[in-house]
Amino acid sequence: MEEEPDTGNSSRTERKALEKAKILQRERERKVFRLVGRVLKKPEAERSEEEAASLLVHREAVEELCRRQIRRNVLKRKQEEVFDDADELKSKVKQLAAAVKQASHLVVYTGAGISTAASIPDYRGPNGVWTQLQKGRTVSSSDLSKAAPTVTHMCIKMLHKEKLVKHVVSQNCDGLHLRSGLPRQALSELHGNMFIEVCTTCSPAREFVRLFDVTERTSLHRHGTGRSCSHCGSELRDTIVHFGERGTLEQPLNWKGAAEAAKEADIILCLGSSLKVLKKYACLWSMSRPANKRPKLYIVNLQWTPKDDLAVLKIHGKCDDVMSLLMEELNIQIPEYDRSEDPIFNLATPLCPEEIQSHTREVLAAPDGQESPSAENQQSSEETSSLQGGWFGRGYSKGRRKKKKKAA
Repeated sequence: MEEEPDTGNSSRTERKALEKAKILQRERERKVFRLVGRVLKKPEAERSEEEAASLLVHREAVEELCRRQIRRNVLKRKQEEVFDDADELKSKVKQLAAAVKQASHLVVYTGAGISTAASIPDYRGPNGVWTQLQKGRTVSSSDLSKAAPTVTHMCIKMLHKEKLVKHVVSQNCDGLHLRSGLPRQALSELHGNMFIEVCTTCSPAREFVRLFDVTERTSLHRHGTGRSCSHCGSELRDTIVHFGERGTLEQPLNWKGAAEAAKEADIILCLGSSLKVLKKYACLWSMSRPANKRPKLYIVNLQWTPKDDLAVLKIHGKCDDVMSLLMEELNIQIPEYDRSEDPIFNLATPLCPEEIQSHTREVLAAPDGQESPSAENQQSSEETSSLQGGWFGRGYSKGRRKKKKKAA
């Protein structure tokens, strides 16, 4: 009786052989790319006959490396910061001022670039969080409790007060729009607010505004702050929306307000945003409308954005500089930030006695003559080290790992 062939072992051997062949093929390709890369770095006059011949033999590798270099150059140009000269900046701001005066429903979209003047780093600038992490560098610590609304924040608040701005849609989690005095009904903080924690067990969700960064213990898909709701006892969670997450909280995200404002907008002014994230939110751009019926787009940013080609006007300048010139053109005085009028001190809920030690973040110092609701936990600068927000850079490394896995 003949023995049946072991098909299981045979197929496994074939798979191993195939895998080994693929590995060897990849290694040969890497060697070719390294060789061609070294030759291409040399000036043409300095290449030997043998090196010139190798470029002809490996023409596909040459073309691929040239394509890669072009992509790198394009990416580098997009990351460069460009500044309009003084005369061009003034001319562009005059155009913007005319548009603001004529607008019937102006909506402002803001990004990290409006908070850099408050010593909060942006994400994709030369010293931005993502830029530094991509280079393998650590992100320097920054105590966000010391930040205050910038000139741009105060200009936006004033433009809303003058009824020139109808709504503000922000990607920022720093709470500076709220602290500038901008009414909450006119604000959508799409990615949350570092000073707000909520109880989602209560219906409707119950908010607790604090005078410190509540995100110390939270991260991607882990939002519990370790404190409890004073009404139902459930654990509170932060409001931050990390990369890869979908924001579902009604407030402070206020997606309904953002979508309604975008629907009515005739002009959208984007300040300090790369728009790489905002562009993905279709409801903010009225892309379903014919091109001639969409809101006119004005962008203020130092770097390239994916919406530049659609913009009526692109201004390359720092947000504070542009907004200062704009207010001058509109003949509107810019109010200074006054800590005694900061709404957060009136909105804040004091911690329960047993939760006083539930965080190590520095507490916002109350204005002179006022007592902070969390004053018991105020620590001196000598006792508290400078700490960065818990939401800074979170989710980035996981996203990078996922991309690498897919690429592999």
